[in-house]
Amino acid sequence: MRPAVRCFGLAAPLLLAASVAHGIEQGEPRSGIAFASPETRAMQADDTANPGLFWVLDGEQLWAKREGAAQKSCGDCHGAASASMKGIAARYPAFDDKTGQAVDLTGRINLCRTRHQQATPLPHEGKEMLALTAFVGFQSRGLPMAPPADPRLAPARAQGEALFTQRMGQLDLSCANCHEANWQGRLGGSPITQGQSNAYPLYRLEWQGLGSLQRRMRACMVGVRAEPFDYGAPEFVALEAFLATRAKGLPVETPGVRP
Repeated sequence: MRPAVRCFGLAAPLLLAASVAHGIEQGEPRSGIAFASPETRAMQADDTANPGLFWVLDGEQLWAKREGAAQKSCGDCHGAASASMKGIAARYPAFDDKTGQAVDLTGRINLCRTRHQQATPLPHEGKEMLALTAFVGFQSRGLPMAPPADPRLAPARAQGEALFTQRMGQLDLSCANCHEANWQGRLGGSPITQGQSNAYPLYRLEWQGLGSLQRRMRACMVGVRAEPFDYGAPEFVALEAFLATRAKGLPVETPGVRP
């Protein structure tokens, strides 16, 4: 008999609390905030208490900042974000005609920087990128996730779904093992959510800061003892494209708050 792989001193099979498996197809998609404590839900709902709003305010300043050799700001091309960016975050990842690939919101911002501002790309998890993605996402808050019906995104979504169900790491677990089959269970005392993507970038109390969806996915990969993909890797963009289809109809919560 193969010995059980251990994590945090517990046998891997015991990490998932005994519960009846419920596929998402048997119930409506639920945002991660539905699994949070009343205190965390109240923090997200109150703009005076939600710490993610500090990044949104920084992003508003960056929106108007002229950058690069072209000395252009985001606002010079797009105008007021409250109008031009409304609904944008709800529709990403999207297909980029010039690269012929799916790009997420972070990738789109960096493409705008290199193509139109003639500026260097921003680090994926850097303060400025998080601030800009939070600011853009904030313009769609409350709108339903609406992944585009673009057939050119089909290969990326298919790749993302395959990665979502692929077992990996020393614990031999997939994303689906937790977030599809056992989303009403518990892991190490914490509730297992559906792993929805509608609140990113979000503020995690564990991180004491804002973080992207890719940061969370990297943490999950480390948790199952797999080698995480690099930030911005096509695999992560594919996963984001698939996750957007799972979250269809859920309201954008950016910036969300989680434990």
